[in-house]
Amino acid sequence: MSADLSNIFSEELQSATDLNGLSQLRVKYLGKKGIITAELKALSALAAEERKAAGKRVNDLKSSVEAALDFKEASLKSDSLRSKLLSESIDISLPGKSSGFGRQHPLSRIMSEITDIFVRMGFSIEEGPEVELDRYNFELLNIPKDHPARDMQDTFYVSDEILLRTHTSPVQVRVMQRQKPPLRFIAPGRVYRCDADITHSPMFHQVEGLMVDKDITFSNLKAVLRTFVHQMFGADTAVRFRPSFFPFTEPSVEIDIGCFLCGQAGCRVCKSTGWLEVLGAGMVNPAVLENVGYDPDEYSGFAFGMGIERIAMLKYAIDDIRLFFDNDIKFLKQF
Repeated sequence: MSADLSNIFSEELQSATDLNGLSQLRVKYLGKKGIITAELKALSALAAEERKAAGKRVNDLKSSVEAALDFKEASLKSDSLRSKLLSESIDISLPGKSSGFGRQHPLSRIMSEITDIFVRMGFSIEEGPEVELDRYNFELLNIPKDHPARDMQDTFYVSDEILLRTHTSPVQVRVMQRQKPPLRFIAPGRVYRCDADITHSPMFHQVEGLMVDKDITFSNLKAVLRTFVHQMFGADTAVRFRPSFFPFTEPSVEIDIGCFLCGQAGCRVCKSTGWLEVLGAGMVNPAVLENVGYDPDEYSGFAFGMGIERIAMLKYAIDDIRLFFDNDIKFLKQF
């Protein structure tokens, strides 16, 4: 019986051409209900004098079957691996796949240009929290709770006294509280306002600057900002200072540049005026100096602020602020 079974197994083993068929053959012969397992169970019914010889034959057959199955499994696995390696071979003579290189975001580029210009003029860089106290964002900047100027900035409030800063001016207050003049620094960073359209974003970027010392005048303000405009937009750029209002500066001005898109002839971008607004500025209000412990009779200074997105839109002739945040690869590849 064992010899016949061995021959049958050999034929079936030869017919197994894959691992799945081999697994089924292993179960057929060695499983709980397998043929050889049944032969082993049947030994208990034999007489004692027959059981020893029969048991040896069945155990030898079992060992032979296990060894043959293991050898065939190793062979099939080796063949499968060899076939897979051949089908997945790499032709190293083929040219490699090129990968795209990242580019600096246009807002990051403009931010770097602006900070570089002011650093070259001797300004340092200061930073502050984006979640700010009402006291620093408004009150110490001469904007008390009932001041109508609060309507100029639609604010995200966390609570009555905590908000997302609407400008980076609180950084100026914090620095003035911990340092005595002379001061000369810029404060770049993210700011937040409840506003969203093609020229406004709920989150945008500003750079504000402050210079405080003895005998700082409006002439110093004009010299610094003219230098900035000419380095940012070109030495031939026309500049004008137009009266304005900010509660934390007095007097206050808006700085405009000649529209470089139409050569100041008047176009849709400059609304036919020939001028483009770029930033606001003014002499620091004496009330703000008093709020931080400075003597306005001894010290004076000027402050300015600009939106990074505004500068980028003007420099790159972009008419929709949302393009900066859409992550459109075609748009970003232009820079």
